[in-house]
Amino acid sequence: MINIYLSDQECSRPLRPLSLTTHVADIRIGILTIKEKWQQLLGDTAKITTTPEAIANSIIIPANIIPTASNYQQLLSYYSGTIDHIDTSNLTIISHPWQFHQLNDWALREDFSTISASISSDPTEGSHLIRPDNIHIASGAQITHAVLNASTGPIYIEKDAVIMEGVTIRGPFSMGEGSVVKMGARIYGATTIGKYSVVGGELKNVIIGDYSAKAHDGYLGDSIIGNWCNLGAGTTCSNIKNNASEVSVKIAEEESPRAAGLKCGLIMGDFSRTAINTSFNTGSVVGVCSNIFDDRIPAKFINHFSWGNDNYIFDKAIADIGKWMKLKGIDIPHALPEKLFQIYQQAHTS
Repeated sequence: MINIYLSDQECSRPLRPLSLTTHVADIRIGILTIKEKWQQLLGDTAKITTTPEAIANSIIIPANIIPTASNYQQLLSYYSGTIDHIDTSNLTIISHPWQFHQLNDWALREDFSTISASISSDPTEGSHLIRPDNIHIASGAQITHAVLNASTGPIYIEKDAVIMEGVTIRGPFSMGEGSVVKMGARIYGATTIGKYSVVGGELKNVIIGDYSAKAHDGYLGDSIIGNWCNLGAGTTCSNIKNNASEVSVKIAEEESPRAAGLKCGLIMGDFSRTAINTSFNTGSVVGVCSNIFDDRIPAKFINHFSWGNDNYIFDKAIADIGKWMKLKGIDIPHALPEKLFQIYQQAHTS
């Protein structure tokens, strides 16, 4: 059996704030996380890990490299030392956080082609399925009087997901286990909804992490939202500048803005939340564990542990996270407060 250690030691810093509390290999792009892509491609022939203890007996591969059916064998050969050159023409590497949503269309199609060989779509009573051969609906999913249009790309619905009446979805699209799309939502590709998340309103080219909610009206486009986030009703982001010029994005307090292409909406770290009717400028970044509320448009960069225009008291932040997790029947992980405290200290002490 091959042991593969997916290391984010070198690639984590450029992917902040997403990578501060989630290992890069555990970030979702397409249908699967990067780690799950390796597991899908190698199955039981490999042990895929993100824990450093496995380094001694493992092939070490950077976690920000996306494995595909066409390149994973070459990656294994290169990082095991069997070959000394790798063909970079079919290599996809995530170097900036906005690349997750920029590459999501490609990743959704790639994942669907990899995992769909042994699956078939279940019939859905009362809904209109366009190109049902390009749709997978897992057992236990509930879809009521919705329109699923897979003529523009594949649609993948995992088990126990719920799509309520009046929803319109255009592929490519992926919906994680136990997640919910609320009544009347309009979702364009390329959009990915993580596990046990809730979405509503209008979305286009968005990745929503696990256990997060954008449950009400409001527009979200060309964005990536972390895990355990909550966007209040009416929260909206701009994804293109009024003069159609290149969007600049600042991912950390100490760094200068960088060019992120013509479209980039909101990048939000884990455990952050917004009040109702919050409006974000093009290319906005919200750090980890921030609570956004104001009667003005928020700054384009909001540091970790922000509370409105002040600092989030650490103990209160942890208590609030515990309350959100309790709503999902989950206890706060033992190691999480210590990890968050390190981020808090770096953000608010010098």
